Amino acid sequence: MVDVGDKEVTVRTAKATGSVLLGAEAFETLQQGTCPKGDVLTTAKIAAIQAVKSTPGLIPMCHPLLVEGIDVDLALDESRFSVSVTVAVKSSGKTGVEMEALCGVAAACLTVYDMLKYVGKGMTIEQIQLDEKTGGRGGHYKRPR
Repeated sequence: MVDVGDKEVTVRTAKATGSVLLGAEAFETLQQGTCPKGDVLTTAKIAAIQAVKSTPGLIPMCHPLLVEGIDVDLALDESRFSVSVTVAVKSSGKTGVEMEALCGVAAACLTVYDMLKYVGKGMTIEQIQLDEKTGGRGGHYKRPR
């Protein structure tokens, strides 16, 4: 792992996004709340939170850090038959929280897929990306639109 001992403690934030293209039938199942495994969106939100907190156990070179805040938003897009996931993470420390935000998005997307795969396996997880980060030596990054 990289030595971060000489870095300054700063407030660091990261926001990542991604989506799951469900298809019409899986989207309808989600909207109607008839998934036999339970509440898809609530379960996906919990999965995102767990993944953020577990990132150093999943990504070998990530430093464990104190997560101060996690915000998870899941939104349905009827025009695309999709679920959009946004995860924002905050920490005060010597290393960033980008990987935590990205892991949270990935886990939420995978959970949606897992819970609805019985309807059809043609769903697509797409465009998991870092949208913004603040703090640290790298300063502020915002993905161009």
